[in-house]
Amino acid sequence: MDSQTIIRVLCIDDHPMVREGLGGIINRQRDMSLVAEAGTAQEGIEQHAIHRPDVTLMDLRLPDMSGIDAMRTILSEAPNACIVMLTSYEGDMDIKRALSAGAQGYLLKGMKGSEIMEEIRLVHRGKRRVAPAVATRLAEYITEDVLTARETEVLQLVAAGNRNKEIAHSLSISEDTVHGHLKNIFSKLDASDRTHAVMIGLRRGILHL
Repeated sequence: MDSQTIIRVLCIDDHPMVREGLGGIINRQRDMSLVAEAGTAQEGIEQHAIHRPDVTLMDLRLPDMSGIDAMRTILSEAPNACIVMLTSYEGDMDIKRALSAGAQGYLLKGMKGSEIMEEIRLVHRGKRRVAPAVATRLAEYITEDVLTARETEVLQLVAAGNRNKEIAHSLSISEDTVHGHLKNIFSKLDASDRTHAVMIGLRRGILHL
C-alpha cells in the first residue's frame, strides 16, 4: 500500500496497557500506523508537535491536565489537528465540552477494537463521529437546562462537604442566595436532595472530584 495512504495515529493515555493494546490493533491495520504514544498531556502535546499525526486518540483524564485542555493547546498550535476523545467517561457534559472544544469524535473504551479502527478511518475522511452510546446520552439530555457557572460552583462546594453558611462565605454571597441556587440545581437535575444532586453531577460530568 502506498505510504501516503497510511493513517498516522498518536495515542495519548496514562494507562500503559491501553496504549499497548491500541498500538497493537492499530499496527495490525494495513492502512494505519502508530507513530507515537504518550502517558501525560504534556508529553502528548510534545509528541504531536514532533510527529503531526493524522489522528490523535486522547483520553479525557490525564495526570497533569485534562484531555480537553490538552486538545485546546494542540489546536492552538495546529488548528487542523484531528483529535478523537477515547475514554470511559460518558457524562453528557463531558461529551458536550469535548465536542465544543474541537474534538472530531468521542469514542468509548468499551467499544470493540474493530469499531474504533473504523471510526478512526471515518474521522480521517473528515466525518465527525460519536459512539452510539454517546449519541444516546446526548439525546437523553438535549432538552435539559444546563447549570450556570455559579450553580456549578455551588454544587462543587456541596460535593466537597460544605454547608450553606460555608458556601456563602466562600462565594461572598448570602445564605438565602445559596438556598436559591440549590433550589434551581435540584430542579434542573431532578434531584431529591444534596447527595442526589452530587451523584447526578458526577455521573453527567458536571462535577469532577
